[in-house]
Amino acid sequence: ATYYQELLWKANHLLLQGGDSTHKGLQLFDLEWTNIQRGQNWTATNADEDLEAARICSNFAGAGSILNLRLHPQENVRWLLAALSAARRLESREAQGAHLCNLGLSYSNLGETRTAIEHYEQALAIDREIGDRRGEGADLGSLGLAYADLGEPRKAIEYHEQALAIDREIGDRRGEGQDLGNLGIAYKNLGEPRKAIEFYEQQLAITREIGDRRGEATDLWNMSLALDKLDSRARAIDCARAALKIREESEDPRAEQVKRLLREWESS
Repeated sequence: ATYYQELLWKANHLLLQGGDSTHKGLQLFDLEWTNIQRGQNWTATNADEDLEAARICSNFAGAGSILNLRLHPQENVRWLLAALSAARRLESREAQGAHLCNLGLSYSNLGETRTAIEHYEQALAIDREIGDRRGEGADLGSLGLAYADLGEPRKAIEYHEQALAIDREIGDRRGEGQDLGNLGIAYKNLGEPRKAIEFYEQQLAITREIGDRRGEATDLWNMSLALDKLDSRARAIDCARAALKIREESEDPRAEQVKRLLREWESS
């Protein structure tokens, strides 16, 4: 179980490196998926009786990015609930905060936004209690996204601005880029595409600086939508094509979404 948990983390690390490493990470994950599942199932079954099994079970759910790509949100919830239970047995407040935040993301992907907010708020309380500023920034950003989903962009902006201040304070460039992109989405939802593009451009500079290819793809996609609102269809298509190329490289299922809109734009 330990071996396959560490292998899962290695696959996730490769994914996040970008370039050729992204494909290698996904290949490694797919090759060993059956064994990864068996390892996680064994630790989840034995976590109540064995502290080492509980530790490994908690760690299995720590490879968030690749699990979000490959697992259905409902399966991700199952992994995270087992990990949260294990973290509570271990009395690890840091792990509890991380698992609660990731549970919020999974519930959000299932369309259960209110449930997601409940988990984000629990994570935020823990991260503030233990002084985990990075975790606090992630919780605030996630709350902003949830309120954006509820159609409350001004409340979303308040949370994203708090997250941005923390990520700049601690020097988290990846988090800063995500916050800027989220602010762009909120302003687009307010009907201010020009202001949204200003934030997207700042995010794009950061994602390219740090080599965050998945973040770059998301930013280019969001920028294409804002440009289309400004009747800049040619520029919108260029951004969407660039986003599609990156998403296809990482075998991101959201590539289909980009393809559909590109076909619509190019045929009109």
